[in-house]
Amino acid sequence: MKPINKLNIQDEIVGFYLLKELNLRQTNGTPPKDYFDIILSDSSGQISAKYWDVSTQDKETFLPMQLVKIQGIVQSYRDMPQVKINRIRKATDADGVSLTDFVRSAPIRPVDLLHTIKLTMNEIMNPQVRSIVQYCVSKVEDKLMHYPAAKTFHHAYFAGLAYHIVRMLEIGDFICKQRPFLNPDLLKAGIILHDIAKPEEMIAQMGIVTDYSNQGKLIGHIVLASNWIVEAALKHDIPLDSDLILGLQHLVLSHHNLGEWGSPVQPQTAEAVALHHIDNLDAKLQMVEDALDTTVETEPWTPMIRGLENKAIYRLKV
Repeated sequence: MKPINKLNIQDEIVGFYLLKELNLRQTNGTPPKDYFDIILSDSSGQISAKYWDVSTQDKETFLPMQLVKIQGIVQSYRDMPQVKINRIRKATDADGVSLTDFVRSAPIRPVDLLHTIKLTMNEIMNPQVRSIVQYCVSKVEDKLMHYPAAKTFHHAYFAGLAYHIVRMLEIGDFICKQRPFLNPDLLKAGIILHDIAKPEEMIAQMGIVTDYSNQGKLIGHIVLASNWIVEAALKHDIPLDSDLILGLQHLVLSHHNLGEWGSPVQPQTAEAVALHHIDNLDAKLQMVEDALDTTVETEPWTPMIRGLENKAIYRLKV
């Protein structure tokens, strides 16, 4: 069975895949007919698929996050590969396949990622900053072992959030050495805390986001994390109007930079400016890496990347 990132146009495929997304649609014909609009995935990537002439039994049988065996052919649709599924069935225990085999995950073990985060957290010199970070991390420590950083844009896979934080910490360490006017404690804290409430914002299974929680829809991870900083300050008797608390809240509240991206304020401290650009750099480079990794190697161009202003990436043959 070919992995998804090795599939080529006109390949006939028979194998097991994960129904990452499954939506019931209707054709424009008269009368309209039901069909499944599907995203198939495995550990190498994902691909769009269609299953036409859906029956009543099919609607009751197939659900997102199921493993299925399909028979179909890879076709070209709008210059992108798409699978036309001819036959489909649910995987059974007798097939000997496991959901974990079909889920993309961070290239570093989750336990090692969490160890790095906790080690960095304990290296924070300022005891008040350290206690606030420890309080916030403790709220989601178990979920950090498997939660993605986003639904689609970047690090959208098993343990993607922890991987994102660790990669940002590496960049932050370099920036602090190059720019000694930055406060390392504040920048480390900002990196760990900036997306720390993502596990409360999203509903995810095996690194795949299926929906957003009520808190995610009504409040969002930025405000949630800011509220957690206030909770921690109250718990440790740290004045809410102190520069320390204002600085930590500002790091979280401004890290998306613009209101249309979710931040109520723009970065206005040195560490907040650094945090925004570190976050943006890691996210965008990960989008590029993911696109290259999950695009068929024979394709010179990746699909358009929404987070990069809908630009595709070309593989230079140098």
